[in-house]
Amino acid sequence: MKYISTRGDQTRRGFSEILLEGLAPDGGLYLPVAYPKVDDALLSKWRGLSYAELAFEILSLYIDDIPAADLKALTAKTYTKAVYGFDEITPLKPLEPGLALEALSNGPTLAFKDMAMQLLGNLFEYQLGRRGEQLNILGATSGDTGSAAEYAMRGKKGVRVFMLSPNGRMSPFQQAQMFSLQDPNIHNLAVEGVFDDAQDIVKAVSNDLEFKRKYKIGTVNSINWARLLAQVVYYFAGYFYATKSNAEKVSFTVPSGNFGNVCAGHVARMMGLPVEKLVVATNENNVLDEFFRTGTYRVRGSAETYETSSPSMDISKASNFERFVFDLLGRDGARVKALFKDEVEQRGVFTLTAEEFARVPGYGFVSGTSTHANRLATIKDTFERFGIMIDTHTADGLKVAREHVSAGVPMLVLETALPAKFAETIVEATGRQPERPSWIQGLDGLEDLPKRFVVVPKSTQAVKDYIVQHCQD
Repeated sequence: MKYISTRGDQTRRGFSEILLEGLAPDGGLYLPVAYPKVDDALLSKWRGLSYAELAFEILSLYIDDIPAADLKALTAKTYTKAVYGFDEITPLKPLEPGLALEALSNGPTLAFKDMAMQLLGNLFEYQLGRRGEQLNILGATSGDTGSAAEYAMRGKKGVRVFMLSPNGRMSPFQQAQMFSLQDPNIHNLAVEGVFDDAQDIVKAVSNDLEFKRKYKIGTVNSINWARLLAQVVYYFAGYFYATKSNAEKVSFTVPSGNFGNVCAGHVARMMGLPVEKLVVATNENNVLDEFFRTGTYRVRGSAETYETSSPSMDISKASNFERFVFDLLGRDGARVKALFKDEVEQRGVFTLTAEEFARVPGYGFVSGTSTHANRLATIKDTFERFGIMIDTHTADGLKVAREHVSAGVPMLVLETALPAKFAETIVEATGRQPERPSWIQGLDGLEDLPKRFVVVPKSTQAVKDYIVQHCQD
């Protein structure tokens, strides 16, 4: 399997080559030259596999430059009950008939990002050890990616992490998870701005090819194909948990900010997973909902990016959206480059033609928006009716999911995080403090631990200077 850029560079690269990179050299994102197809026989073969075995089977379709025995050992090492607390790894939590949550947040940082990041940490250590190389990971987080990356990479040989986050815009729990880490290979940089400002800095550094190569810069954001690929697995797992035969279809609702999570669902659907709808649920920062309703993608600046009670979705520039548009436009790299590089970077908006927008329903996408009042009501209702406490982002997903349920088709809402990460809003909605999972050590008193981070200006050069000063630590 080889990979190409969404912006027209047809140079074909192997998985191990792009694993340690973020953006392609032309500024695009990597995608496989073609999606491997899954037929009824293969679905039947996979039904009943353990999560680790299923991950190996799916990853094997995309990775042919890592020995199968090594890849199988990596997935077996990653997806264990000891790490995720459950044999199924991503069990379903049924609500009313035809509607369930898929539990993705039982990993060490209580967020779905652990599902991919734990594997990515093991893949990085394996590949760097094989090459005898070092890697400086640069990432941006609105709350969950950062902690998931740092917990996956802490103590890993040959890896340093430089994680940017919006100063003061994460929940106290999210900040404590990241900033309390004292590992010398972890560096937290709080940017004076919003998430999109931090993400822009990561992209700017990645686009400086000379700096990127000299200082061996890699990424763990969902622009990294390996991370998105790992997320494809739980769509298949959810399908198998929710159905009894391959003749059935399933829909998924995904709380969305950066479009990485739901993009993995798009990949699964393109592979042949029987998916009826992919429901994109946004909060007040509803750039994606606006696109799927109108065909206009309108990036918003810092002043228009709201600070909400589902902060991991406080994003107004969806990095992974480009991958879907590439497929939507028939893999026309020149057209994608014109839309994302020329138009978005200059004016921050583009509108598809009527013919192009008419293709969207064929990919199963629909969308909706949830507000603070909606999420409070959904959290309260879910706890009172089902005895299940959900986090704010999952609440956004559940509210929008109910608008798109089809009779006879199970709707799975992808759980984004555990409610303990957003206690203030949970208490506002239910009057109760959320519990912290018993199988994860070190959560009690987390917010009181000493914090280690530096505040930096909204400046690409300032971040570059910090990396240069600390890349040999």
